[in-house]
Amino acid sequence: MSRKIFILTGESSGDKLAAKVVFKLKSSNPEIDYLSVGGEHLESLGIKTIYNLSEVTYLGFTKVLLNIFKIRRKINETVDKIIEFNPDILFSVDSPDFTLRVAKKVKKIRPNIKTIHFVAPQIWVWRKNRIKKLKLFLDHILLLFPFEKKYFDKEGIQSTFTGHPLLEEQNKSKVDISQIIKDGRKIFSIYPGSRMSEIKVLTPILFKFIKIMNNSYKDLFFVFHSTSEHIKFIHNLLLKEEFKNSAVINNEKIKSHILKSSIFAIAKSGTISLEICNARIPSVIIYKMGIVNFFIVKMLVKVKFANIINIAADEEVIPELLQSKCSPENIYNIVNKLLNDKDALNKQITKSQEIIRNFKTEKSSEIASKVLLNHF
Repeated sequence: MSRKIFILTGESSGDKLAAKVVFKLKSSNPEIDYLSVGGEHLESLGIKTIYNLSEVTYLGFTKVLLNIFKIRRKINETVDKIIEFNPDILFSVDSPDFTLRVAKKVKKIRPNIKTIHFVAPQIWVWRKNRIKKLKLFLDHILLLFPFEKKYFDKEGIQSTFTGHPLLEEQNKSKVDISQIIKDGRKIFSIYPGSRMSEIKVLTPILFKFIKIMNNSYKDLFFVFHSTSEHIKFIHNLLLKEEFKNSAVINNEKIKSHILKSSIFAIAKSGTISLEICNARIPSVIIYKMGIVNFFIVKMLVKVKFANIINIAADEEVIPELLQSKCSPENIYNIVNKLLNDKDALNKQITKSQEIIRNFKTEKSSEIASKVLLNHF
């Protein structure tokens, strides 16, 4: 009888993390059968998804409330498909408000299915009471950060610190970017988010920022990092703006090479910040959400910062421009100041390297894959 794993993700970043682990699994155990709720990264490994990932990717509390019945139907549909597939292991990755609701229902119906979750819910940020509920339906949790383990040990939940797969050594094959970047211009990497709702909020701000930058700097090229799902949308927006020094890309190898060749990065708050820091590129973090969502988050969140680097350092190593501070003028002022202060740039890079060193194991994907294999 073949062994089966159902991979459950809720957005692009989870799809990317899951693919890193599954790549290791497929290399050492090609006989395992897979089915998923995934995106382009898992599909590139030949893993079928039961529906498009965008169908469950919602941003913000108000969006969830407006789509509550649709989300509930999607959860039930997903549970039914998992039960039908009857996997040995349900491997859920990130997006806890979706994936863990599914895992809880699956465990109740089929207690024999092993439930393993990757990327622990940030109980150290908010809703700490959730951890007691997790042990009722999760068999194992894979942790990105070492400081998380004490919370799960205290509740008797099996956990393993893997480190972050996106901080592993990448393939160093050469990539030709001459067709994208011409005239030897200096590269700015821009990450406007992986969700359409984020992109629609942040791109107008970023476009105005680029216009301000173009008035002061004549040798820059701005590259928007996107997904295959949203690249056409961003490309059309750039065409309307008639920028002569911008492009949008979605190829992972090219994106990695572009980042490493950049002089600076501007990114929506999230996992991508770790990749930017790992590439030793100075950056600024931006984010903006609806006023209702912001006040709900403000009431629940118990930490001072949005960025994991800053949370771990307990200081603003990477500048954060959130909500009303997220304006074209403020982004320009911070970026312009940093570009003209090499000591400040070097300090940011040095401090961020000290932090992410604690998040690395060099074999994160391998550690995670072995935990999965041990649960068969």
